[in-house]
Amino acid sequence: MSDRFRITLGQLNPTVGDIEGNAAQARDLWATGKAAGADMVALPEMFVTGYNTQDLVMKPAFVADAIAAIEAVARDCADGPALGIGGPWIEEGALYNAYHICRGGRVVSRVLKHHLPNETVFDEVRIFDSGPIGGPYAVGNTRIGSPICEDAWHPDVPETLAETGAEFLLVPNGSPYFRGKLEVRQNMMVARVIETGLPLIYLNMVGGQDDQVFDGGSFALNPGGALAVQLPMFDATVAHVDLERGEDGWHVLPQAPAHIPEMMELDYRAMVEALRDYCRKTGFGKVLLGLSGGIDSAIVATIAVDALGAGNVRCVMLPSEYTSRESLDDAAGVAGALGTRLDELPISGPRAAVTEVLAPLFDGLKPDLTEENIQSRLRGLLLMALSNKFGEMLLTTGNKSEVAVGYATIYGDMAGGYNPIKDLYKTRVFDICRWRNANHRDWMTGPEGTVIPPRVIDKPPSAELRPDQKDSDSLPDYPVLDGILEMLVDHEASVAECIAAGYDRADVKKVEHLLYISEYKRFQSAPGTRLSTRAFWLDRRYPIVNRWRDKG
Repeated sequence: MSDRFRITLGQLNPTVGDIEGNAAQARDLWATGKAAGADMVALPEMFVTGYNTQDLVMKPAFVADAIAAIEAVARDCADGPALGIGGPWIEEGALYNAYHICRGGRVVSRVLKHHLPNETVFDEVRIFDSGPIGGPYAVGNTRIGSPICEDAWHPDVPETLAETGAEFLLVPNGSPYFRGKLEVRQNMMVARVIETGLPLIYLNMVGGQDDQVFDGGSFALNPGGALAVQLPMFDATVAHVDLERGEDGWHVLPQAPAHIPEMMELDYRAMVEALRDYCRKTGFGKVLLGLSGGIDSAIVATIAVDALGAGNVRCVMLPSEYTSRESLDDAAGVAGALGTRLDELPISGPRAAVTEVLAPLFDGLKPDLTEENIQSRLRGLLLMALSNKFGEMLLTTGNKSEVAVGYATIYGDMAGGYNPIKDLYKTRVFDICRWRNANHRDWMTGPEGTVIPPRVIDKPPSAELRPDQKDSDSLPDYPVLDGILEMLVDHEASVAECIAAGYDRADVKKVEHLLYISEYKRFQSAPGTRLSTRAFWLDRRYPIVNRWRDKG
C-alpha cells in the first residue's frame, strides 16, 4: 500500500460557456501534474462549463457539448494521473451538478451533488436535480471522498463518505467572494474535519463572472483542523499537495501559507479582478467613464487603470455652467496622476438646444429636477456615443448608497456596461480611496503613490447640477445614510430597530421610502462587483410594484 499521495490542484479561472478553452486548461493542468508525478489532478466544481452558469446549463445542447468535452479530455489524459473535473451530467432525464473522475481514457466515476444551494446568488434547486449521497471513489489503492461545494457545508455527506471508507476529502468548489468569506469557509471545513477525522482539501476557482468574483483561497486541513496548506486569494495557482500515510491515517504535508490580505485590500482586489475579467471575457479591451472631479468617478478610474492599464482607459470631463473650477482641476489631477487620457466635452451647447426644443411645452413652468436630469442624460448620451464610436465600454460610477436611494439619473449617469463600486457604500468609498493612495500591489497596473488628490476625498460631495448643490441637501449625511441602509438592506431590519439603534425616525422613513421607489432603477442598472451578501441583483430581489411600508 502506497504511503504517499500527490494531488495537483488547479485553482484556475474558467470562462462560462468557453467549453473548449476550459477543457484546454484542464489538459494543460493534467500535463503539469503528470510531469510532477501526481497521483491525481483536480479542478473545481463545474469547471468545464464555467460557473455560475445560471439557466445556460438547462439548455440540452450546452450540456451535451460539456459532457462530450469531458469525455474528450478523459481520452486525451489516459496515460498518467487521474483527473477530477466538475461539469454537468444527464442521467435518466435528470440534470446533475457532477464531479467526473477520469482515468485510463474514460470517466470511471461520477459524484453527484446532493445539497443544492438556493440562497443569495444560487438557484440550483430550480436548475439541478439532487443526487443521492454516494461513497468514495478509488485512485490507485486510495479511496477519496468528494463532497461538492455545498455538500461539505452539511455534515451528512462527509460523514457518509467517511463511514464508507474515504481516506481523505477533496472538496471541489465554485465559491464566490463576499467580505469575510474565507473565514466562513475555513470554520465550516474545520467542523467537517473534526466530525470525520479525515484530512480535507478545499479547492476553489478564481476569476470574475458578471457580478460574482471567485477568490480562490484554496486550503488543506489536517485531522484536528490544523491548516496545512493555504493558497493565495484571487491568483490563478497550480499547487502540488502531498499527503503521507502514517499509523493513524493520512496527513497533508504542510507548506508555507500564502499571505491573506486584510479586508480593505480584498474588497479592492475583488473590484479590480471583476472589471478585468468582465472586460476580458466579454471582449472589451478598453473602457471610458465620465470623470467629474468627485470621489466616485475618481475611484472607478483608479480601479479601471489598475485592472486594464492607463492606455486602455479614457476619462471624459463634461462640464456645465454649474461645474466648479475646482472640479475641473480635480478631474485633471486624477487623470494626470493615473496617466489616462482626459477629453473635455462641454454640455452647455447641447443643453441649450434641448431647452429650446422643450420650451414650447415647458412654457410657464418653473425649472426643477427635470432640467437637472437633462444635464445628466446629455452626459450619458455623449459618453455612449464615444463608447459606440471607439468600442470602449462605458463604466458607471454610482456607489451603493446612491444606487440604494436612487440618487442617480436613469439613462443619465446610470448609463454604462459595468459598475465596479455598485456594492460599496459611500463611507467605504472614502476608506478605499485612502487605502489605495497608501498602498500598491504587484497585481495593480496603475502607478504607485497618491493617485486620488486629498482634496477630491475631503470636499463635500456634490452632483453640481444646480448652484451650490450638495448631496446633503437631498440626503442625510453619508454616515447616517449608510448606517440606516446597512440595517435596512444588509440586515433587513425594521424601522423600529433602526430607531432603537439611535437613528431619527424621519430619516429612517425617508430612506425606506427612497429605497423602495428606486427599485425600478436598480432593475435597469448595470451589473457590478458583489462584495457583500446583500448586493443589488441576485442577493436582494424585491418587486418593483410594492405598496407596503413598515409602520414602525
